[in-house]
Order: sequence, then structure tokens, then C-alpha cells
Amino acid sequence: MKKIGLIGGISWTSTLDYYKFLNQGINLKLGGLNSAECIIYSLNFSDVQNKGWTNSFDLIFDACKSLVSSNVDAIVLCANTAHLFADEIQEKIDIPILHIATATAKEINRKKLRKIGLLGTKFTMEMGFYRDKLKEYDIETIIPTDEKDIEIIQNIVKNELGKGIVTKDSKEKFINYANKLVERGAEGIVLGCTEIPMLIKQKDFNFPVFDTTKIHVESIIKFALEK
Repeated sequence: MKKIGLIGGISWTSTLDYYKFLNQGINLKLGGLNSAECIIYSLNFSDVQNKGWTNSFDLIFDACKSLVSSNVDAIVLCANTAHLFADEIQEKIDIPILHIATATAKEINRKKLRKIGLLGTKFTMEMGFYRDKLKEYDIETIIPTDEKDIEIIQNIVKNELGKGIVTKDSKEKFINYANKLVERGAEGIVLGCTEIPMLIKQKDFNFPVFDTTKIHVESIIKFALEK
């Protein structure tokens, strides 16, 4: 089994899901007492927030270097927004970064969809790094157009979900945002923040919903068990 280096703490609530799903998935494949061989470097999310995501390259890169020195076989960034730096870091290290948007794009292609709605942090929605990766797979991405809605989404992700807080009001808001994107032509919705599945899931909708945490983990499991 290959050893996986996980960069978590961004936030810790979704890192719990990564660890749980990864170990459950490995055990499902191998049975017995098998679990994932992995190392977690858990960042202090407050450090990221104080610097701001766009200024946090060194924090993420230093964590990557620490994991590389521990002889992991691949790096996993346990947050969609952290992939802002994925391509730049990949150029500086010799082991693969298992990219969340690549795994998501392949799943969207498997469903034969060409236009999706993206919900995530303000950075993931507005900056090009995520949408550009999906575009490489011929996928068009749309996001909420109202700046107020984007700020509300950012606030819920950061100040509620990042602390493990889930409320009915926030769930209703996210359901509404997803439905609005579908009304504008989206064929499905990408939950482009690893905390969002705490709030909404496939069962809340009658159109495809892409849980990026679970999709990412499936790609990690596949890599870890490849001969």
C-alpha cells in the first residue's frame, strides 16, 4: 500500500471526514483489519485565516515538504481552496499531488455533464484555478452572480461549518443557491468546499450533486492500492 500524506486542519472538521472515509474505503477494499497508511499534517487554520488564503503559500508548501521528508508517496490537500497552490507546488516536489478538481472533473465527465454550478469558498468560486481545471475537461462552470450571496456562502463556510456548526437556516440557503444555479442552466452542482457536505447532500436534490470530499477520497484509495 502506498503511503499518503494528508495536509489537513483547513479545516479540521473536514479532515475528520477525509480520515474516516479513507480508512473505511481501504478496509472495504481489503477487509480484515486493513486501514490506510497515512500521515496527517494538520495546520492551524487560524494561521491561514490571519494570512489570508492568497498569502498562505509558504504554510502549505512547508507542510508539503515535511510530508515529503517523511517518505510519503503522494500529497493530498484536504481542502478545495488549498488547490490554489497545487500546480505551483507540484512543480517543486517530485511526488504527485492528487488534485481534487481533476478527480471531480473525471466524475462529471463520467456523468456526461458539460455545465455545472460551483459552490465553495469565495476564493474557489471567484478565482480561476478551480474553474480552469474543470475547463481542461470541457466543463463549463457557473457561480452565484450576486456578491451578497457569495459573502453569505463564505461566512457560513468559515464561521459555521469550519467550526462544526450546522443550522437549518444555512442549509435552506445553500439549497436555494444550488437551485438558482440549476435554473441558470447548470446540469449538476459541485460542492466545491470540503465542509459543504456537512450541510447539503445528494438526497436534498433531484439533480446530480458532486461531493468533492468523497470523490477525492475515492481517487486517493485508487492511487494507494494501485500496483
